[in-house]
Amino acid sequence: MTKEELLQQYAEGNRDFIGANLTGANLTGANLIGANLIGANLIGADLSGAGLYEADLSGALLSGANLYEANLTAANLSGADLYEADLYEADLSGAKLSGANLSGAGFSGANLSAANLSRANLTAAKLYGANLTGANLTGANLTGANLTGAGLYEAELSGADLSRANLSGAGLSGANLSAANLSGANLTGANLIRANLSRADLSGADLSGADLTAANLFKANLSGANLTRVIGYKND
Repeated sequence: MTKEELLQQYAEGNRDFIGANLTGANLTGANLIGANLIGANLIGADLSGAGLYEADLSGALLSGANLYEANLTAANLSGADLYEADLYEADLSGAKLSGANLSGAGFSGANLSAANLSRANLTAAKLYGANLTGANLTGANLTGANLTGAGLYEAELSGADLSRANLSGAGLSGANLSAANLSGANLTGANLIRANLSRADLSGADLSGADLTAANLFKANLSGANLTRVIGYKND
């Protein structure tokens, strides 16, 4: 399917584009609100600034795609392949990304508030400055991810793998990190007020300057962790 065919059919009221082949298509600023693009091939496509509100992109191939400033609010991207996709400044609030491959993807400044990222692969993803307030990251793989200054307030991260992740200056107050793997993570200056870190693995983590006021550290593993200048922590 060509870009022209897609846009023409959409303008005529068609919303069903299941499995469409749009590899490398230039769809900058395209209006595809509510489009059904399940399993579509959008590898390397340019969707910057596109309107994809409530679109269904589950299982779609979007590796290397440009989604800069795209509106993906409440879109379904479950199981989609977004390897090394550009999602900088994109709006993904309330989006479904469970089981998606987001390894190496760029989310700097993106809005992922209340998004469902459970079991998603976010290894080496660039999430610095991203808004993940209230996001569901249960069991997600964030190994080596860059979350510098990210907002993860009240986020659900139970059982997530954050080993070697960079969370310096991140806002994690009220976040649930129970049984999360934070071994070797950089948490310098992080806000962990009221965070649930019960049974979390913080071995070798750098927590210097972090705020652990009222944090739950029941059975947390802090062996080899750097606790210099930590606020609100008492080693009983």
